[in-house]
Formats: sequence, structure tokens, C-alpha cells
Amino acid sequence: MSGDSGLSPSTGACVELRRNRAVQELAEDGGEVPESYICKETPNGDGVAAPVPSMDVPIIDLKRLLTSSEELQKLQSALISLGCFQIINHDIQFGLLDELHENSRKFYKLPTEEKQKYARGQNDIEGYGNDMVLYENQTLDWTDRLTLLIHPEDNRKLHVWPQNPKSFREVLEKYASSLIMILDILLKSMAKALGLMENSLLNAHGKTPTLYARFNLYPPCSKPDLVQGLKPHADGSAITILLPDKDVEGLQFLKDEKWVGIQTIPHALLVNIGDQMEIMTNGIFKSPIHRVMTNSEKERISVTVFSTPRFGDEVGPVEELINDTRPRLYKTVNDYAHTYFKYYQQGKRPIEAVKLY
Repeated sequence: MSGDSGLSPSTGACVELRRNRAVQELAEDGGEVPESYICKETPNGDGVAAPVPSMDVPIIDLKRLLTSSEELQKLQSALISLGCFQIINHDIQFGLLDELHENSRKFYKLPTEEKQKYARGQNDIEGYGNDMVLYENQTLDWTDRLTLLIHPEDNRKLHVWPQNPKSFREVLEKYASSLIMILDILLKSMAKALGLMENSLLNAHGKTPTLYARFNLYPPCSKPDLVQGLKPHADGSAITILLPDKDVEGLQFLKDEKWVGIQTIPHALLVNIGDQMEIMTNGIFKSPIHRVMTNSEKERISVTVFSTPRFGDEVGPVEELINDTRPRLYKTVNDYAHTYFKYYQQGKRPIEAVKLY
């Protein structure tokens, strides 16, 4: 859903070794997949594309969540057992979601020189590009990305916001406004599901969240058995909201140590918690591990929004969730982005670095 967390590494925290050619161009050329994209470790040597069972993701009615104890219990169960759920009745017009997805597709169909106008800077996550190369033997993801900070508005880097398609900015702004309201409902509902005061997680997360949108392109890949769209990871965000591709599957979650495919509903939003919410809830809600598979015939496009506390804000377990039977499990951190990028690109779980036990 996700990949890197959408958090910007601060200057000097990560040094990018080199740039990659766009994955889209590699796919269009039809040549051999470069070795740097081949998974170094595959289960039993069988590759990564072995068939997996499908799983129905819990469905939460956002309108009912405000008034129904039954819906709140469903949310609690989903977060404890899976760490993810789908939301319906979110009040975002289907036409806006379709236009957001279509604008993503149109952007990636632009000529290379046009897309390069919005290229990200060195050691900067924002803009158009792909994996940061931080290590010589790093396994790369088969994806190109356009990453934009969308909230707070004053911090937007508009020079990397595409002006083509012409409705791109307007549609994204409308979508961002809707997500701010949805996040408010989710954070308050999650707090109630934990037996906390309504604003507990909202205050821990910060009332002025940082939101990054990432437009993901997964081009067709000639070796789907050896190459992943996104390697296994959990998100570094607090909450991640995904608008999936309605037509092409590829997202898989790790459940009970086995990979399962995700059945999504058109125009529903898929929500999963990230590492920083796992820290805030003292491990009651788990940040799920997931990955994206490649497809030999079809491209896949999704739009991910990561919600995080402001960089520099302290993040730690909510005090009410620490007691004699459940001691503090995580350190308080204010630089999780540093930890996340360093560990993610080595294929390690960043949250392990902030655990106390």
C-alpha cells in the first residue's frame, strides 16, 4: 500500500547513492529485467508469485461508525486481528475518486521530458521518481512514484505538483480536504475502541497532521516470479489510506505467517495502520506487513495517502495504555523517519529499533 512511508528523510539522514532509470521505461523497452530488481531471497527458490488465497477485508460503514456500537466493535476487531479495513459511505463522490485515478494514469502517459519537470531532488522524497538507492546491494521495487505533501497546505512544494493533466491539482485538493475529515473520525473512533477519551489519539497524532499523497505506477514485468512491486514492509505512517486499482490486483498482506490476497470493493478506501500508530497504542494495534506483486501483462495504478505526526513531534505510547499487565513496549521517538528509511531499504522492520523488549 504502501512502500516507503511517505515521510521525508531530513537532510543528511540518508545519502542517495545514485538515480535509477524509470521503471516505466524499462518495461516499455522490453529488455531483460536488471539484476538490481531481482529478489535476493525467495521462498524455497520458487519465486515470489506462488498463488495465495484471497481474504475478505472487514468493511466499516463510516456513517454508522459515528453512532453504532456494533460498527465500533467491528473496527476494534479489524484493528486487533488484521490492522486493516475498508471504509464505505465515506461521502467522497465516486466521480472524484475515478478522476483522481484517471489523472494518475494520464500523468504517467506523459512524455518522459514532461514528467521530469516534476522530478524529486536529491535525497528528497517529494516529486516524480522511484526508489532512493541508499545501499549498493539494495533490492529495488518495480514501481515509479509521484509523491506530494498535501497537508499542511503552507508546506506544499507546488513546483513538483503536475500542471498536466489540467484538473490534477484541483482534484487532489478536494480529495485531501475529504481525507482530513475522515482521519478525524477514524482517530476518534480508534480511541473509543481502546476505551480512551475521544481525543486521545487525535492529540497523540497531532491535530495538524502531515499528509503525503503518493501516486504509484506498477508497470508490467516480464519476471513476476522474481520481481516485486513493493517488497514486504509495514508502513512508517500512523494511518495509511489507499485508493486501490479497481481492475488489477496485486496487494497482499501477511496473516498468520502466510501471504493472502486482498479483495477490495470499488470506490471503497482501504485503511491500514502504520508503525507510529502501533507505538501510540503500545502494541495493541499492529502495523501489518504487506507487499505488492507485479503483473506480466497489466500495469497497476494506486493512490496512497500517509498521515503522520509532524516531523519532530514526539511519538510514544499513550500513558493510559501502559499498566502493570501491559508495560511500555516502545521508546518515545521524534525522528522515526530516519529509522524507517534506513531499515526499510535493508529489508528490515524499522519498528524493531524502537522496541524496549
